[in-house]
Amino acid sequence: MYLFSGLLFLVCVVFFIINHHRKKRILKKLCCMDSCGKMQLLDKLAEPFGFSYLCQDDILTSRQDAWQRQFGYCSLFDRSASRFHMVFDCEPVYFFYDDRTWLIEFWKGQYGINTGAEIGIYQADAHVSPEHCSDTLFHSISDSELLPLSMELSVHGKRLFRVDEAHWWLTGFCMGRYSRPKDLVLNCSLTFPNPCMMERFLSGMLRAGYKSCDLTVCNLTVSFCFSSPRTRQPRRCRLRVWWVSLQNRLFCRIYRIITRPCDCTLDRILYLYYYLPAAFRRMLRLKRGFRP
Repeated sequence: MYLFSGLLFLVCVVFFIINHHRKKRILKKLCCMDSCGKMQLLDKLAEPFGFSYLCQDDILTSRQDAWQRQFGYCSLFDRSASRFHMVFDCEPVYFFYDDRTWLIEFWKGQYGINTGAEIGIYQADAHVSPEHCSDTLFHSISDSELLPLSMELSVHGKRLFRVDEAHWWLTGFCMGRYSRPKDLVLNCSLTFPNPCMMERFLSGMLRAGYKSCDLTVCNLTVSFCFSSPRTRQPRRCRLRVWWVSLQNRLFCRIYRIITRPCDCTLDRILYLYYYLPAAFRRMLRLKRGFRP
């Protein structure tokens, strides 16, 4: 018994020493890299997952050539989100324009260990009746149809980030931050190519439950604040949502403890990549529904 206890103690001491020196080597490697080198490395690592690093706000955002583009969108993705550690508010807006049914959807909430937000633009090559919109698979828009988008995410009045870009799926994710969806406020702006499309979108917003006073129109740009959803949210098991939220909060704390030697997201993610590669890959798998 004493021999076993002694051997176990010795193994723990050896593991601690090896682990300590390994951490020091990783930190030394990061200290020897300049900011440009770190950003290039992170962009290279995040590219297969469909993301890139945005330095000014210290967040990850989606790429225009992200692989997720080929899978489109279906409301089933939102209904199954909690199975993939996602708990968010969503606001789908449907409207008919140019002989197609369009969907512009807004999301804000917790994506695993990330607080984030999304704006997605999709379309179906036919007229889809309102009762069948939730069962339809919408496709991502083409490059010629990208809309200038802007979104600013805040929690309790504190701005987390702002992203502006012509995109089909504009996103922003703060790593290692836990937030409840109801505490997040997403300010959105969309610029349309012509008055007709803008009017159709405005009609869709009114059908979704917004009032004219909730919407600000300037030329061809529509702006609004997404705080509490006006549309009916996907059915979710409250117990599952509670359990997933508890796990997300715990994983956020573990992530910050493990990457405690680093200050910014850039260093934290690279530190995690060298220290726990499997955890790094898991963190960047921000998928919804049946996406790979």
